[in-house]
Amino acid sequence: MSYATQMEAARRGIITPEMEAVAGEEKVDAEYVRSSVAEGRAVIPANRNHGGLKPCGIGRGLRTKINVNLGVSRDCCDIELELEKARLAIELKADAIMDLSCHGSTDEFRRRLIEMSPAAVGTVPIYDAVGFCDRDLKDMTAGDFLGVVEKHARDGVDFMTIHAGINRETAARFRKNPRLTNIVSRGGSLVFAWMEMTGRENPFYEHFDELLEICRRHDVTISLGDACRPGSLRDATDASQIQELIVLGELTRRAWERNVQVMIEGPGHMPLNEIAPNMLLEKKLCHDAPFYVLGPLVTDVAPGYDHITSAIGGALAAASGADFLCYVTPAEHLRLPTLEDMKEGIMAARIAAHAADIAKGIPGARRWDDDMSEARRNLDWERMFSLALDPEKARRYRRESQPEDQDSCTMCGKLCAVRSMNRVLGGSDL
Repeated sequence: MSYATQMEAARRGIITPEMEAVAGEEKVDAEYVRSSVAEGRAVIPANRNHGGLKPCGIGRGLRTKINVNLGVSRDCCDIELELEKARLAIELKADAIMDLSCHGSTDEFRRRLIEMSPAAVGTVPIYDAVGFCDRDLKDMTAGDFLGVVEKHARDGVDFMTIHAGINRETAARFRKNPRLTNIVSRGGSLVFAWMEMTGRENPFYEHFDELLEICRRHDVTISLGDACRPGSLRDATDASQIQELIVLGELTRRAWERNVQVMIEGPGHMPLNEIAPNMLLEKKLCHDAPFYVLGPLVTDVAPGYDHITSAIGGALAAASGADFLCYVTPAEHLRLPTLEDMKEGIMAARIAAHAADIAKGIPGARRWDDDMSEARRNLDWERMFSLALDPEKARRYRRESQPEDQDSCTMCGKLCAVRSMNRVLGGSDL
């Protein structure tokens, strides 16, 4: 191989097999993909150690992608169940899977996940670091944190969330500007706590060049984590969030200088009217790097329905420039999601992503909806089912309530407007 990373290849004018695959999937020219990766406007997370990967492009002009979070925890340490969730995510066409494991056999789970997943796999190394090193957080060293990054890279992880933007300056800004919900990022809170307990600089920021070298060697895409993402509407677009975003923009340029691909992570909770301006702000401050958002959740009062609050915010965020949506399940803020919670979260995120793609004019997005409308006009039920995001659910709903006239459904029966118009325009009586 004559290049270390997809970005290096792109800048040398090389169209890699991964770029060709993305171009075919997206129905765009391979040169467009190459130039987008070269400029940092798109990424292809593709660790060379991840066998069986189906390359996925994330960025401007490409279909909005969705990510699914899963992984074992101390309270729910069932590797087989989490692998079953991963299989379901792949079946439901998730574009990426993030392993957020923070307890137990993280090595075994991560390796098995990478082996079975054609989707890109991401991790948050700091989640794994405390358990892997088997020491209290305050006793860990920069070498410990970087060692876990190296281990994940060798295992084949395609992208990693690295909370490098919460340096001592960002932390000082946070202290001067109190928040309603403080720091809600798990990784961000761990980095902040480590800095407070040791009095030292964030090791991911201080040793960013070493981190970049690890990522360059394995072609790991850095997902620059939003440690100061707002965890409530009150904290959205505050000084801490903006301070960190400025630092992430500076780190993005440093990564690009080393030909390392970069995504930027964004807000979690945000009022509707602030979403579009935030997308513009991120693209400006982070030089048009792909934007990866958790939601945003547009209200704080819907536990049990946060897949809906997230889909509303996600659709607006993606239509306004976000490139990658992290799914949110109905169990958000409440528990580890079940298989059914996962399915609801994935479908909500896919709806949001597709709605945004229509607004962005992504090739082929609107055609799908036009085909469905044509099938509805023709009362072609089988065609409708085949085009549905969730064919099984659509079939089940129709099967559970059969109409007298098979041309219609039990909502309208013979008064169905589509049936009536088809008959009248065809010259028949109702």
